[in-house]
Amino acid sequence: MTIGFVVNNIETEKPQYSTIFLAQRMHNKGHQVYLMGVGDLAYYPDGYMGAEAVHADPNHKYKSPATYLEAIQGEKARKVRVTAPELDVLMLRNDPSSEGEGRAWAQSAGIIFGQLALRHGVIVLNDPTKLSDAVNKMYFQHFPEEVRPHTLITRDKNEIREFFEAQKNNIILKPLQGSGGSGVFLVKKNDTTNLNQIVEAISRDGYVIAQEYLPQAVEGDVRLIVVNGEALQYKGKYCAIHRVTGKDDIRSNIHAGGSSRAAKITQPMLDLVELVRPKLIQDGMFLVGLDIVGDKLMEINVFSPGGLVNASELEGVDFSEPIIAALERKVHYKKTYDTQISNKTVAMI
Repeated sequence: MTIGFVVNNIETEKPQYSTIFLAQRMHNKGHQVYLMGVGDLAYYPDGYMGAEAVHADPNHKYKSPATYLEAIQGEKARKVRVTAPELDVLMLRNDPSSEGEGRAWAQSAGIIFGQLALRHGVIVLNDPTKLSDAVNKMYFQHFPEEVRPHTLITRDKNEIREFFEAQKNNIILKPLQGSGGSGVFLVKKNDTTNLNQIVEAISRDGYVIAQEYLPQAVEGDVRLIVVNGEALQYKGKYCAIHRVTGKDDIRSNIHAGGSSRAAKITQPMLDLVELVRPKLIQDGMFLVGLDIVGDKLMEINVFSPGGLVNASELEGVDFSEPIIAALERKVHYKKTYDTQISNKTVAMI
């Protein structure tokens, strides 16, 4: 199997990232693995999309994601032009919301070039035709209301104040576009001193999400990985982590100061998976991260869900194994049926 991973920027990848973890494991299994940043993507005169990609020595197996990453980031990294007909799978692992100032062009690049790759029979995951609907948190509102906290999305500070006053508890304010816990604020019920200032600060960059505060959030949240519309299990263990908030911080995101420990998966959590499963299948969302607090979903990450490394370490199993096996099956199905089945169908079988 030949697979390409699209990331925001190869130079900013880290050993603990799920993409590098998957790439290293796949490389060691003998698959051809290429990594490319969104800025490396191109459309060539021969009519093919492709990229100037990097890959590791095919004759060498790497002991860890760290040594693998060193090989593709170092001066001796092997660079090669790869085009769509050479790929079996293209995984879009770039996060549009994490692109910095001056890189607005990069936010939709993965999706656009992923759509071009579909024309040449490449399996593109997650399906790029629906990823375009998920470039901000509004995608979350397309899921059943019973899985979501009570939410208002607006730029009107008066509407937000009315929403706040109608709540029995604190509220959360955050930007519609964003990830990793950036720009998330807790407004306490008995303190509205900075409400207007917070709303003004967030709304400078777009819409504001005002959301009911779930008291269970003080215990952090659970990141549960979903593959093919089902909670990922391997050797009797669920691929999940309990992300605990950092000291004096409401954010449980690992790179926002939170920490992780083993998660206890409850029936209400599995019920949430069942409720979102039809929509995920319909949209061709092969690999997804659900962020759960109590019996509610706080977010659905369809671009670059992390947690594979932490979950594998905490549970003592390698969660890359079932994901790689799923990708191998998809390549087999695609070669068997060719154009008779759509990319969305292949993405979820």
